[in-house]
Amino acid sequence: MKLNELRDNPGATKKAKRVGRGPGSGTGKMGGRGIKGQKSRSGVAIKGYEGGQMPLYQRLPKRGFNKPNRREYAVVNLGLIQKFIDAGKIDAAQDITEDALIASGLVRRKRDGIRVLSKGEFTAKANIAVTGASKGAIEAVEKAGGKLTVTAPAAAAE
Repeated sequence: MKLNELRDNPGATKKAKRVGRGPGSGTGKMGGRGIKGQKSRSGVAIKGYEGGQMPLYQRLPKRGFNKPNRREYAVVNLGLIQKFIDAGKIDAAQDITEDALIASGLVRRKRDGIRVLSKGEFTAKANIAVTGASKGAIEAVEKAGGKLTVTAPAAAAE
């Protein structure tokens, strides 16, 4: 196969419709817009407009709420921590802190703290100190012979 023989799959690309290029093109003169009326002119915003009636999207009630000052945690699974310990990126002999998790590359940034969840197998005897953890994660670490300490979440930076 040579460079000049490269082709896209049949039907993968579609030719652009060239509007207003004479009667032979099939979309000449009015360019497929018909005759007169609002839709034939430029600058039409007709989608949400219902002729002065209150539009449907405004008649329906708003739902939900996003708390503006909620805490966002970086989430880590125990299985991933075990994987990094096995790979030698995290030293299980020393305390595993949030800074150690960031330094190893397991977590990109701390956010409001790091929360450990119990997904995956955990067999290393390690002491972990993080901002948050699920009950299952605490039990799994203690079952493996380690200790998971939950510290108070950092105060929101104002």
